[in-house]
Amino acid sequence: MSKTTPSLLVQGYEVVIGFETHTQLTTRSKLFSRAPTGFGAEPNTLASAVDFALPGALPVMNKGAVQRAIEFGLAVNAHIAEQSVFARKNYFYPDLPKGYQISQFEIPVVQGGMVEFFLDGEKKSVRLVRAHLEEDAGKSLHEDFIGQSGIDLNRAGTPLLEIVTEPDMRSTAEAVAYAKELHKIVTWIGICDGNMQEGSFRCDANVSVRKPGAELGTRREVKNLNSFKFMQQAMDYEVRWQIEQIEDGHAIQQATVLFDPDTGETRSMRSKEDAADYRYFPDPDLPPLVISRAWVEKTRSEMSELPRVMAARFMADYGLGDYDAGQLTQSKATAAYFEAVAHASKQAKLASNWVMGEVSRRLNAEEKLIEASSVSASQLGALVNRIADGTISNSAARLVFDALWTGAGQDVDTLIDAKGLRQMSDTGELEKIIDDVLAANVKNVEEVRAGNSKAFNALVGQAMKATKGKANPAQVNELLKKKLA
Repeated sequence: MSKTTPSLLVQGYEVVIGFETHTQLTTRSKLFSRAPTGFGAEPNTLASAVDFALPGALPVMNKGAVQRAIEFGLAVNAHIAEQSVFARKNYFYPDLPKGYQISQFEIPVVQGGMVEFFLDGEKKSVRLVRAHLEEDAGKSLHEDFIGQSGIDLNRAGTPLLEIVTEPDMRSTAEAVAYAKELHKIVTWIGICDGNMQEGSFRCDANVSVRKPGAELGTRREVKNLNSFKFMQQAMDYEVRWQIEQIEDGHAIQQATVLFDPDTGETRSMRSKEDAADYRYFPDPDLPPLVISRAWVEKTRSEMSELPRVMAARFMADYGLGDYDAGQLTQSKATAAYFEAVAHASKQAKLASNWVMGEVSRRLNAEEKLIEASSVSASQLGALVNRIADGTISNSAARLVFDALWTGAGQDVDTLIDAKGLRQMSDTGELEKIIDDVLAANVKNVEEVRAGNSKAFNALVGQAMKATKGKANPAQVNELLKKKLA
């Protein structure tokens, strides 16, 4: 079960969500043919005899797809089956020329596993049932034809890894957080490019509601959610719709539904099939898929550091908390940027604050990835150094950061001097200014000695004003306390 606090109830109902995610694997060719995988080509130009289901054309397994399935299994601590079986999933649709889809049913290649993530600072976990290899179907085209449809088989046979969860999620926010974490994992290890608009990462949400403690409710499957924004909207609507139906005395019918982003509503597409409806049976054209332990261990040794492992290292090496380490490992690029800043500044926590703060804020505002940051890691490292050694204050550092971001200068020290932001380092000069402030504010001095903390803050403000903000606030506080003792 998901590690959750008691479930958040919606109008007295508990929300139950499970996910099925189709991740398109990053192989150059299809799952059972040598036809190329690609996006945007002219219809039916990336399909072979196997994809067209021409008589006598036989499938041949793509080893690269198996390799990527192994990598995913290792990334989520799953069991990699030494032997798995391909099956025929029988259904009839125009974009499925064979009349069946080659998939895996009873014995999938990846079994079990766990995806962990944070939501509002709380650690969550979602159990995986399985991840199995299967081929994609083609695509029906309706827009360019009057009274008829066209079929494009470019996608037919494209390798997919379908990742199925237990119904562990108890809110739509938790479900979206899971989807984002899964997206991070598959893109991090490089098995999927994660492009949701092109269909490389497609999520189906199985949504149901129930009264607390009751049996699981009837689920409706919301298909092909291709953005996190629409995913949230679709599930929120579906939850409200199901509750309204139950409250009005109607039973929920198991169904497959689509989300219409224009109306913000889901609509039923067809009744939901069960496994028996597909008449699965082992594909006689494909032998069992055998994966040796040596292959698994070789893959394990060659994989790059995983997000959860890197996050643990950040906590151990840099003294960061769970949340910071998780945020900084949202992508390889973010993690690399942070480490470069931390190494340049030797101030890991301060570096973390700036990467998650000012840098992220600017990137989000301009809809940029961190690879396109206008402030390099070396520049931010130099800036963090100047904050840590007391050369500039935090407020002055933001001015320097703004100038770096807009390209006003490339050198941190030059910008500090050009803008006159260097903090006062002459203790004697600062003491003289403080003496003048105390002499000019006798009433405040008397109030401080009488125990009024607000009066002390007023003296700090006067001292900072007298130094035109160039004094180190901590030093001002220390000197004032000393002189007022």
